[in-house]
Amino acid sequence: MIDITHKTKELLMRKIKTKQAKVGVIGLGYVGLPLAMELAASGYEVTGIDIDPQKVTSLNDGESHILDVRSEIVCDAVRNGRFEATNDFYVLKDLDAVSVCVPTPLNENQEPDISFMTFTAEKLVKHMQNPILILLESTTYPGTTRELFADRFEAAGKRVKEDYFLCFSPERVDPGNAKFQTKSIPKVIGGLTTECSELAEQLYGSVLDQLVLVSSPETAEMSKLLENTFRSINIAFVNEMAMMCERMGLDIWETIDAAATKPFGFMPFYPGPGVGGHCIPLDPMYLHWKGKQSKFFNKFIETAQEINMNMPYRVVDKIRDALNTHGKSLKEAKVLLVGAGYKADINDVRESPTLDIYEILRENQTNIAVLDPFVAQFKDKDKQIVPVIQSERCDFAAYDCVVVLTKHSTLDYEQLFVESKTIVDMRNLYKADSQKVFKIGGGK
Repeated sequence: MIDITHKTKELLMRKIKTKQAKVGVIGLGYVGLPLAMELAASGYEVTGIDIDPQKVTSLNDGESHILDVRSEIVCDAVRNGRFEATNDFYVLKDLDAVSVCVPTPLNENQEPDISFMTFTAEKLVKHMQNPILILLESTTYPGTTRELFADRFEAAGKRVKEDYFLCFSPERVDPGNAKFQTKSIPKVIGGLTTECSELAEQLYGSVLDQLVLVSSPETAEMSKLLENTFRSINIAFVNEMAMMCERMGLDIWETIDAAATKPFGFMPFYPGPGVGGHCIPLDPMYLHWKGKQSKFFNKFIETAQEINMNMPYRVVDKIRDALNTHGKSLKEAKVLLVGAGYKADINDVRESPTLDIYEILRENQTNIAVLDPFVAQFKDKDKQIVPVIQSERCDFAAYDCVVVLTKHSTLDYEQLFVESKTIVDMRNLYKADSQKVFKIGGGK
């Protein structure tokens, strides 16, 4: 047993060290595609696997759908024979290593939807033939790596350290962040065994700048949930403080700036229209759900989720206040939402609070338009396509109220201020007192 394990590990280690290992990435979205390009740039032959045939075709044509990955990079990788995309999981039989970067959303009951993970585990069981290193990157609850993958592999007769090596290495991608990207963000790795961690360390160490090895997959899984639950709770706290300051006639923005001058013991967070992206709105609920299985009920997570999910309603209340100053009601008023992406300078609308605000206004029969230079369209709750004014400016004067939800750097905010009748400013763009600017936590 020891000899077989040693020989299997050393064979795989040699392939990785010499860049002869064939590496796969399952899921070519905001996490998977940047990782695939870093692997290819480091000299590995990479196969990207995705169930979306349109995405596969465009990538093989050298076209990127991710703003953080330029099309020229994809084109070069394809042309040099370092990258190819496919929707055929049969290619798993030829791979020596694979990173799993599939979605882990919540269902309608705010509980984990692990169907993409289960689907991937089943495909691996069915097709993997070579001894293979498997690195799970999809954010999930502690225990997933062992319960959903290792146990399934063992039940199928696959033996750890002989047929497979398994680790959890949580993604930490921050779309649109020019300073910290896939290569430069420290990578946490938790292996099922020491041998698993050593192989993962060799593979990712040849691609990424810094690794952080931990004792188990569960620790790695928990670390990702802790990171984003920390952020969720602090964002909720400052959102509630914004409402308190508003009630007391204080400006939360000025208050935060003052507190942030303390050189220790304080980290500034800022209020907003809600939380978006794939991580902060979802990850705490994975932890909350798992805690309940152990009869532990996390009040902080529950309260933070409630506050953050209610922020879009607070934004609509502000829109109503702004319209009232002109004798207008929400019904049939013309409202422009500026920013569909959940954060600045990206085209990612996943869990964007703008989508919730759009739906609330639609229920109130408001005449709504959305402007975003990075987003062409999104789908409403009925799965109907909503077109977006994909521009940096428009006729702001044509709307009864303009609502700034995302602070895109390319927008002309001076023109917006001059032309707009009234503004709901959720990003503290306009610090000077103005009769037509309404803020949460400051101004009116």
